[in-house]
Amino acid sequence: MSGLGRLERVDLRDIWQSEAQHFTPWLAREDNLVLLGETLGIDLELEAVEQNVGPFRADILCKDTLSDRWVLVENQLERTDHTHLGQLMTYAAGLDAVTIVWIAARVADEHRAAMDWLNEITDSEVRFFALEVELWRIGGSPAAPKFNVVSKPNDWSRSTNEAKRAASGDEVTETKALQLEYWQTLNTLIERRNGPLKTRSGRPQHWQNYSVGRTGFRITASVNSRENRIRAELFMYSDDAKQFFHLLFEKRAEIESAFGQKLDWDELPGRKGARISLSKDGVDFSRIGDWERQHEWLAEHLEQFHRVFSKRVTVLNAEHWNEEPGSNEAEE
Repeated sequence: MSGLGRLERVDLRDIWQSEAQHFTPWLAREDNLVLLGETLGIDLELEAVEQNVGPFRADILCKDTLSDRWVLVENQLERTDHTHLGQLMTYAAGLDAVTIVWIAARVADEHRAAMDWLNEITDSEVRFFALEVELWRIGGSPAAPKFNVVSKPNDWSRSTNEAKRAASGDEVTETKALQLEYWQTLNTLIERRNGPLKTRSGRPQHWQNYSVGRTGFRITASVNSRENRIRAELFMYSDDAKQFFHLLFEKRAEIESAFGQKLDWDELPGRKGARISLSKDGVDFSRIGDWERQHEWLAEHLEQFHRVFSKRVTVLNAEHWNEEPGSNEAEE
């Protein structure tokens, strides 16, 4: 035990002399955005650094790859101040759906309270996070960054309140409440499996989304109560969804071999998106006693979609697809 080291706090300015020239470029690197995203529970994809967003200018502009919403990051290597708080509120007022992240050396008590209050009074389309950044080392080791969340949205409360607002006693309301519980139970299983999927709070709807690491793609679980079916899928929804679909379809044999079974390839003619999916029929999601079996199937196949497609979708380039006559239909 005598060989154990001792953690030593490192002054932020010893590593990053300025926010604009040192800290912001460091944070915008892919590996460091992964660290920030793991802290927030969000998969981040960099869009720009020091980028104008309408009349605004963000230190770092990202996209949440799951929801496709903007994520604006404001940095301070000092104690939080009223000027930056005002900037954050301006962003929130000007954008319909945005996640705002305020990173500082220290978050003052009054600003923590302000961020908590903003999360309470805004709806789920606008979210505020306040983080403190620290640097630590052991002996002569390189300094290691650590983000501490001091204020965040109360998504659990929002999900619960949404279900309560739906609880008026009719059949639709009961279905919505059951859907919410269904996804929350599935997410608990996914978290326990400790696989590649990152969970979000469940919603009272017939689907639940998970990130696959790139904007315009998502992994989705869904229930169809009329046809007694559950489904796991990779869904593509960007302007280039059709091109991406066909690029993947060209590798169909390779992909299905990696997946371990045949998949359903649906270009969704007449719609913007496209999907690759796997379904299980004869499943009644309203049978709570059967949830364990349903959730095990969904968790296993959702994770398999992530393993098979996460790296493949990140390298897709829509310009590589050259449509030829007769090539716009996926064969069954």
